[in-house]
Amino acid sequence: MQIRDDEPQGVARAIALGAALLVGINLRPAITSVSTLLDHVSTTFDLGDAGTGMLATLPIVAFGVTAPLGPMLARRIGTSRALLVAMLALAAALGLRVVSGWMLVPGTFIAGAAIMMGATLIPPFLKSLGASGLWVGLSTMSFGVGAALGAGLSVPLEDALGGTAAALASWAVLAVIAAIAMLFAGRAAGGDPQQQARIVITRDNRLTVLIMTTVFSLQSLLYFAVTTWLPSMLAERGTDPATAGWLLGWFSLIGLVPSLLAPVIARRRRALTWFGPGLGLAMAAGYAWFALSSGMDTAVVSWVGIVQNAGFGLAMGLLVSLSADAPSAGILSAIAQGVGYAVAGVGSLLLGLLHDATAGWTASILVMAVLGIALSACTMLVIRRRPISLIAG
Repeated sequence: MQIRDDEPQGVARAIALGAALLVGINLRPAITSVSTLLDHVSTTFDLGDAGTGMLATLPIVAFGVTAPLGPMLARRIGTSRALLVAMLALAAALGLRVVSGWMLVPGTFIAGAAIMMGATLIPPFLKSLGASGLWVGLSTMSFGVGAALGAGLSVPLEDALGGTAAALASWAVLAVIAAIAMLFAGRAAGGDPQQQARIVITRDNRLTVLIMTTVFSLQSLLYFAVTTWLPSMLAERGTDPATAGWLLGWFSLIGLVPSLLAPVIARRRRALTWFGPGLGLAMAAGYAWFALSSGMDTAVVSWVGIVQNAGFGLAMGLLVSLSADAPSAGILSAIAQGVGYAVAGVGSLLLGLLHDATAGWTASILVMAVLGIALSACTMLVIRRRPISLIAG
């Protein structure tokens, strides 16, 4: 008897959940590897200051522009097959973008689109599998594992493979592995397209969608501002590139356990009332500390890594827990992540421009502290909302 996608059992369910973790690992290396090697990439491809800034933020902008692609494709071919397509597209883009200079921008954009497809489809995929808070946390943690790998291994890969282009292209191998895993997951758990249910967002649900989108936007902006600009921020303080890359990797590594636990806490209403808003305030304190301190890079990055990755885990957990069903999770995920990542891309670029205008990172980091306070207030509002259904009948 074939096991349907919405009725996962036993081995099929375990394979599908494991494949989801491999997909999650692929959703950050394309970004953190470029951030770590940004100066070398700029030199290799002769980008200039404007081109370098655009390249650093282009994947995040692509997230916002291409957000609807994942849910649209899932409705036609099924979520597991759509995730397979996303991983194959990511592998192709990572390889092609370094073949020649003119392919760098379109290849990076396609990579961003593929990552966005994976990111928007993971919540409904987990919802359809009936994943517990622990599995949602493990999936979120896999994002951090990928970010740490991209940041920590890029310089060694550059040395081992003999060039920046080869180091960036090597991450395509990881995407191919995830595609193979998702192929087996689709065969085991089924790959039926989602029912073509009509999307309905009522007046009451509209407020939940708006606040959740704001939470995800602020969280994403702060997260990607760090992953995009942290090496540059540290270099301004005299840190060498290898150490800056290691600290960017540490930012993700130390956040693995918090990103695992945050979705679990998101299922506990009593703890969530203080944990959710507290994370935003903790982020604000960390950014203020970073802006005003010197000589404590490891301690500051550790603090920011813990609270920022926990914030990402909480946001992903809320996307699942605030959805009454798998189709609604896909819709809410597409809206919140699509708008959120567009805001993150533009916001990260603006923070970079503020750095250029003020000849330093202090003002930009203090702005991030203010945004952390805003995130705390919005999280306080969203955790009071009930799960919503965004489809008709």
